[in-house]
Amino acid sequence: MQHDQMIGKVQALAQLPDRGSAEQATRAVLRTLAERLPSGLADHMAAQLPSALGAAVRETVGSSADDHPGTSGERFDLTVFAGRIAGRAETDEDTAVREAAAVLEVLDAALAPELTEKVAGALPADIRALLPAGRTTDDTD
Repeated sequence: MQHDQMIGKVQALAQLPDRGSAEQATRAVLRTLAERLPSGLADHMAAQLPSALGAAVRETVGSSADDHPGTSGERFDLTVFAGRIAGRAETDEDTAVREAAAVLEVLDAALAPELTEKVAGALPADIRALLPAGRTTDDTD
């Protein structure tokens, strides 16, 4: 999926007023997701994204790997996830959850199915609940 197509879909799904807001939301969600995922999985996700979005993921993975080489991802729940997205996207937590669900839906369509399954499996149930319905069935944390 191309960058402009992804941003347009996020804008529509999250009902954002403009592409700039959609870009900001997408980057905020991807960076926060990259913090939560094991670094190798985040790298694989970045490789399947358009270059500008993949770079945001790699930047996040690189900065956390500097602090914790071979990191397996931070452990945090939906409250922290939404709070970090809200801070990065300069919005409130309810809006951040709505934006995260939109970005995760677009991400589900953009990534290879086996990779989206791995991403879903790496998330706790409360964050995984934001994924499209077909990805929420596994109850592992």
